[in-house]
Amino acid sequence: MIVFDKSRQKVVHNRSIDTVIYEGASGDTIIVEGALQDRRFLDSHHPSGEIRPPYTVHHMIVRLELTVPEMVIKDVEVEMPEFPHPDCIDTLHTLTPLKGMCIAGGFMARIRKLVPRKAGCTHLHELLTAMAPAAFQGAWSYRISNPIDYDTFKMMSRGLKNNCYAWREGGDRAREWIDDEVES
Repeated sequence: MIVFDKSRQKVVHNRSIDTVIYEGASGDTIIVEGALQDRRFLDSHHPSGEIRPPYTVHHMIVRLELTVPEMVIKDVEVEMPEFPHPDCIDTLHTLTPLKGMCIAGGFMARIRKLVPRKAGCTHLHELLTAMAPAAFQGAWSYRISNPIDYDTFKMMSRGLKNNCYAWREGGDRAREWIDDEVES
């Protein structure tokens, strides 16, 4: 059994990832904004003898403009308000190749191939990993905030196949909306 009492134990570190979806400037886009923050809550002792008080190690923001319902990335922006090393800023441009990509099955595998971690930033990868499924949820929320036709709903449903138990291949939702095996 884990002995844990939030009221008595010191927080050492916190990583927060937050994703917010906004409607885009045109009626067929959304803006997906993700932010990652790593905060240290204890002093940091460096080999040089320097002691650094608690601070934010990483604060990174990624914005994606996506077409809806296609989920194609129209534009990418990256900001790094806080980063630990001067050369981290060199990775700001590494997500530019995402323009034109579709957020669909295999998205993260394609990113890892296109922008390997040694050429990019592991924290930006982590942030995108959280942003992709949130983008789907946001696109659905945006798209169904107005009446939606059957064909568009069916097209959007294809991106959900095998992403969770409810949308698994052979499950009720997949049969009804994706596999063209509508039961009567």
